[in-house]
Amino acid sequence: MANRILNRLDDVGGWFRTVLDLGTYNGTLSRALERRPEIETVVAADPSSVFLERGHGIRVAADPEFIPFRQGSFDLAVSALALHWVGDLPGTLVQLRRVLKPHGLLLAAMLGGRSLAELRTALFEAELAEEGGVSPRVSPAADLGEIAALLLRTRFEMPVADAETLVVTYPDAVAMMHDLRGMGETNALSARRRTTLRRSTLVRAAALYAERFALPEGRIPATFEILYLTGRAP
Repeated sequence: MANRILNRLDDVGGWFRTVLDLGTYNGTLSRALERRPEIETVVAADPSSVFLERGHGIRVAADPEFIPFRQGSFDLAVSALALHWVGDLPGTLVQLRRVLKPHGLLLAAMLGGRSLAELRTALFEAELAEEGGVSPRVSPAADLGEIAALLLRTRFEMPVADAETLVVTYPDAVAMMHDLRGMGETNALSARRRTTLRRSTLVRAAALYAERFALPEGRIPATFEILYLTGRAP
């Protein structure tokens, strides 16, 4: 996603001296931006102090729902796969518009609602069969139409919202779940069941996943929908 955001930045063009990287994670995007000759200052913001300790330069511990910068601080705000965790996305977009200078650019990528459709299906059927009921196991996400409407609602100029579908393959469903946990993309819903999946449920889910979705070579696909948000501050 960092590479894709950089490519889109090249397509947009322009001269950006001060940049906010919101949800910096491991700093990949921040470091790439710092190497660009036109950029003078990159501020990396993330709610995790652990991630920030691994970075360098200007780092600020900040919740994306409470962006602690004054109005008109940045020429560019970028965010790679952080905004789908925000509870009040309209509020965060308003704050991002506020901290941008006039005609400043927002360029962000977030997971969309079609992500992990295969996993949702397998877990739903397995839990229903093994435990007699289901609980939300995969966090919900917005769809493209909602994101486009939000950019307009939060008064970004020249708003553009588009989507890309990426398919990643894994040897089996368990390997995929380990990868999701490593990405920090596990279920954080307050309404989720507090107990872990039963072993029998996990085994059935893995079997259903392979039965329904396995590719000819035996690996399983995981679909990720990426929503891109682009807009200018007035």
